[in-house]
Amino acid sequence: MARVLVVVAEKGFRDEEFDVPYKAFKAAGHEVTVASTGPGVAEGKLGMRVKPDTTVDAVDPSKFDAVVIAGGPGSPTYLWPNRKLHEILRGVSGKGGVVAAICLAPVALARAGLLSGRRCTVFRMPDSVQEIEAAGGRLQKDHVVVDGKVVTGDGPDAAKAFAEAVLRLL
Repeated sequence: MARVLVVVAEKGFRDEEFDVPYKAFKAAGHEVTVASTGPGVAEGKLGMRVKPDTTVDAVDPSKFDAVVIAGGPGSPTYLWPNRKLHEILRGVSGKGGVVAAICLAPVALARAGLLSGRRCTVFRMPDSVQEIEAAGGRLQKDHVVVDGKVVTGDGPDAAKAFAEAVLRLL
């Protein structure tokens, strides 16, 4: 079974974008580790509280086969500029692992340099679209886009299909 890192912002992650994939990966028998951008309990936009296993800063990318990032309104603050998260994404991708992000989180993939020339999607706001396009991502209108071992989803309604796409690659 695969070792999957699920990443959430310490504040403002989208609850179902964490919960639906997390439960799907666990149900499929994968080893799941939850990391947050800060210490302590992470708080979702809709009130979910998640006690992470570790912080993003403490993650060793060599220990994971996949990185899955939940989006939400906390993404621009906590995920987009996080250099350690970018390093983790590049490390996992560089060894042939799966990297996945949903909602506003695909911008972290863009900033890590992983979307250039790739088909992808994102929750469409002026900033997120600009970031993806500036990084060379080829935005699609689909709710979930798979390009090689990169999976992107456009928001909470895509959480189930997003999780299923990641599972197929694991």
